[in-house]
Amino acid sequence: MRGAVPALLVVAAALLSGCGTYPRHGLEPARARQVEQTLTRHDLQLAPEVEDKILALDPANVTAQDVRDILSNAPAPRIINIHGGLAKVIARMVSFSEFLIGMGYPAASLTNPSDGTYSFSCYERSEKIAGVIAWYYEKEGLRPMMVGHSQGGFQVVKVLYRLKEKPSAYLPVWNPLTWEKESRWEILDPLTGEKRPVAGLVLPYSASVGAGGLTRTLPNQWDMCFRLHTIPDSVEEFTGFCKGRDLLGGDFLGYGSANHYKPNGKAVVRNVWLPTEYKHGSIPDTKHLLESQAMKDWINNYRPSSELIVTPQLDQEFDLDSSHIIWAADVWYSIKKHWVLELQRLIQAKRGFKKRSRRGNEAGEDVVLKLSASSRRRLRAKRNFETPSKCTTS
Repeated sequence: MRGAVPALLVVAAALLSGCGTYPRHGLEPARARQVEQTLTRHDLQLAPEVEDKILALDPANVTAQDVRDILSNAPAPRIINIHGGLAKVIARMVSFSEFLIGMGYPAASLTNPSDGTYSFSCYERSEKIAGVIAWYYEKEGLRPMMVGHSQGGFQVVKVLYRLKEKPSAYLPVWNPLTWEKESRWEILDPLTGEKRPVAGLVLPYSASVGAGGLTRTLPNQWDMCFRLHTIPDSVEEFTGFCKGRDLLGGDFLGYGSANHYKPNGKAVVRNVWLPTEYKHGSIPDTKHLLESQAMKDWINNYRPSSELIVTPQLDQEFDLDSSHIIWAADVWYSIKKHWVLELQRLIQAKRGFKKRSRRGNEAGEDVVLKLSASSRRRLRAKRNFETPSKCTTS
């Protein structure tokens, strides 16, 4: 019974404080179709010179000027922020979103277009979040990223395990405009034009902060007890953040290697120890860092160590409150990095497709020239009017 007391206290605190959930209401079908058209990337509408500048960027060394002069003129990957279990932490994840906007990230890539919210609840089903991620990738052409706090950190890993499932699992697509499950489990890959299952999609970057500790005892986290810190191959790079004296989000009070994340395959997994004085519930609260140009400069100039287990140090003093600056700087570095990598991936795919199309057209014309005049007319007529159109089910 003694071991159950802390868990009961946590559950009681959650009930008394209010759960951090959203009353999701989808758009009317006609309005949803209109909004979908604004999100769908019919083609990457960037001038060739802008594309060249993006391809020339070093993803590991993205400066504030790069963001201001180059990246601000391009789309950005959708960021799926997942907040913790209490209602009061929603505002702190909103603060993080406002911090990202202040650093130059497009607000449109941070907000849910149906209701204007900045995050997902840790109580929303992992199957649903995975399906929404696939929907955004199909429409926008850039793979989303995830950032989770506290129980939201649990949910990030749950979603990664969902995406790791075999195609035969039939993981459905979810529409974030209607908040309804679609009757399909495949998307049209925007880079290849081929159908692919939702299951098996690999994300570029995900992060979790303050996941573990007493929240492991909550019933909705029981299925994660033995796999929370083991990261599957459904993400290319993962960063786990932990801190000492973290009763709610740290194993063994937040001390020791039990708090470290590790890959079960080829994912790059980093572990970052944050200052002990950071408070568990308020780590995403970072909007205040925008009040100082010196702090913004420090964040933009931050470069993480290549070590997989690190304890970064703040090597500068500021006149204003700099709490949570190390967490903000590390996450912002990774977001900038994968923003560039995703754009480069999309541009290269687009240019490769155009080259293949040109080669195909030239080869086709060579064949046409060898045919009789009547045969050439029939072949061209067939090309122009009988080519099946490609479309997706919304």
